[in-house]
Amino acid sequence: MASSPRDKFIHQDAEECAREPIHIPGSIQPHGVLLVVGASDGTILQASRNAAMWFYRPTDAILGRTLSEVAPEAAALLSARPVLLEGGATHLGDVAIDGGRRVALLVHRVDDAFVVEFEPADDLVQIHETLYPLVRTFLPRLQAAQDVRAMCELAVQEIQRVTGFGRVLAYDFDAEGHGHVLAEACAEGYATYDGLHFPASDIPPQARDLYVRNRIRVIHDADYEPSPIEPALDRPLDLSYSVLRSVSPVHVQYMKNMGTFASMSVSIIVDGELWGLISCHHLQARHVPLHVRTACELLSRVLSLQIEAGERHALVSARFRLRRDIVTMLTAMSDCDSVTRGLMSVPDTFVSFVEADGAAVVAGERCERFGLAPSRETVLALCQWLGAREGQDVFQSINVSQDIPELPTLADACAGVLAVPISSLHSHYLLWFRQEQVQTVNWAGKPEKLQDTAGRLSPRHSFSLWQETVHGYSRRWVDVDAEAARELRNAVLGLVLRKAEEKAQLASDLAESNRELEAFSYSVSHDLRAPLRHIAGYTELLTDTEGEKLSERGRRFLSNIEESARFAGTLVDNLLSFSQMGRAALRYSDVSLQALVDTIRSEMAPDLEGRVVQWKVAPLPVVLADAAFVHLALRNLLGNAVKYTRQRNPAIIEVGAELGDDEVVIFVKDNGVGFNMKYANKLFGVFQRLHRMEDFEGTGIGLASVRRIIERHDGRVWAEGEPDHGATFYFSLPHHGATR
Repeated sequence: MASSPRDKFIHQDAEECAREPIHIPGSIQPHGVLLVVGASDGTILQASRNAAMWFYRPTDAILGRTLSEVAPEAAALLSARPVLLEGGATHLGDVAIDGGRRVALLVHRVDDAFVVEFEPADDLVQIHETLYPLVRTFLPRLQAAQDVRAMCELAVQEIQRVTGFGRVLAYDFDAEGHGHVLAEACAEGYATYDGLHFPASDIPPQARDLYVRNRIRVIHDADYEPSPIEPALDRPLDLSYSVLRSVSPVHVQYMKNMGTFASMSVSIIVDGELWGLISCHHLQARHVPLHVRTACELLSRVLSLQIEAGERHALVSARFRLRRDIVTMLTAMSDCDSVTRGLMSVPDTFVSFVEADGAAVVAGERCERFGLAPSRETVLALCQWLGAREGQDVFQSINVSQDIPELPTLADACAGVLAVPISSLHSHYLLWFRQEQVQTVNWAGKPEKLQDTAGRLSPRHSFSLWQETVHGYSRRWVDVDAEAARELRNAVLGLVLRKAEEKAQLASDLAESNRELEAFSYSVSHDLRAPLRHIAGYTELLTDTEGEKLSERGRRFLSNIEESARFAGTLVDNLLSFSQMGRAALRYSDVSLQALVDTIRSEMAPDLEGRVVQWKVAPLPVVLADAAFVHLALRNLLGNAVKYTRQRNPAIIEVGAELGDDEVVIFVKDNGVGFNMKYANKLFGVFQRLHRMEDFEGTGIGLASVRRIIERHDGRVWAEGEPDHGATFYFSLPHHGATR
């Protein structure tokens, strides 16, 4: 996906920062002391160099001794705790060390050793003064806050009250990792950063990982001299959970460039991810006691839970709305004969489904657009581009000019695209579009790092407002958007499958009904032939033998009876023939359509005497088909053309063919009376007539026979016409290597 142009300033810097092993600095901050103690025997394996000042003996005299020899109370307290002390430093309590000094004991485990840290103990009165207002006043106010910004404002105010830091910021991270200040508590004399952005490179990936594992980090004095851990081993000690861990020189310089000499960072963790930070700054060195840090960590955990609860509530609400829209769209699709028609009936719901500005549904070459959507040609080109990508059920972009440079017309129409395929075989897609949102980003200094004369990375020196205008981007598609689009896609596929199953069942039922109807038609037509012939025969016999005895009126009655009987006989013969078409097996062979047309013209020649008919027969191909059935279909079409051009002088009848990739299309065109396209769906039905029998004779079965013959060949039939301007009838047959 596209990244912001601001990232070009910091990408290289971030890569260099990311290579710094900040979790194994090999030293600590000197306001405390660190010992590494073997878990099995309590032997002190390593110690920070300043241990000599805390235990009043050289470091060499500490290494190799047991913890019980160096700090007996600490050893006793550690042995009394059955926990493994993994996953973070635990305050086991306060103990006395050499000289009777009271210190806080914090321990965590790394592999087969305990990392034991000591720092000055806190005053119990101060602890009560810090924690009581936090629990009594702050927590209820935090629970009553209406939104995240209000929560963060309460948090920074409370942390400033508890810690005394001159500036406290709360900021979250966007999808690229850039920070945005949501709230600030700022004392006089401090620059304000409220509303500003900090680039992702300010906090490289390994630092973010540490913030997740260790929720709080303090730098009491930026001018501190690190105390090395001795002896240095081939495998450096992992200080990820250490409260005394020394920090990167680059970060120290960053602080000084900002004018900060003491800082504290408290993590805001939401759903196991680093959501944001509370960052505290002070112009002078400042000690942050353990109980204050504990109170701040408690505050951050409660804040994290409140934010998490708010985001989950918002997520549940969003999912509820999206699923309600899915139900609305599925209901519309169920009531229509296609996905496209269903979505066309609820266009507003379709567009607003993922809060888009426009949308489109594509089914092959059919493209229906809604709202602010690109042109049909551009949407189809996008679908073709998407079809060339494999293994991606949801495609999303917030900058199509960067992500799809092959389609410049797309970038002219929108900035963001979300698309899902709704068929694994065909080019069918649901697409949503978002317009460009020009943004002005206020940075805390230009987001770049510099290099010193030695080529070492150096933090930026200015944190003054630096503005950047960002073009070409839409609002970001959030995870719930893609999730909802995927859910809609699956629901549509399920609906299509269900409709297909229903159609298959209907087709099966219809086939059974057709078989029963054909059997009935065959039986009825077969049984009616003899009585109708008897009626016609006896009428003719009565006319010959008794005709002279009858009055003129009686002879006219007999003539009408004879004519009706013969018409009924013809109708029954045609019906019998029609029913046999569905029962008889097809006998495929190479059929010359040219020869068939010539034969049919010869058969009809006697009926054309006295008429002027111009035949325009183009070269016709050889097809694989049943010769007798195709002969009958062409005979019906050519017969209709002759019949319905009876009033034309000259009558013009054209016959031609078009070879496609998969089929051959035959057409018969005439300049006859034509028909209204409004009734085109009736043309190929049994007993359907668009003209009066008094004007044009016929039984209404001919075109139905054509359709049945062609469909049995896996072809299709259709027609085009205009009243008094002729008609063109088409039928197609599978290609099967048809040749001229």
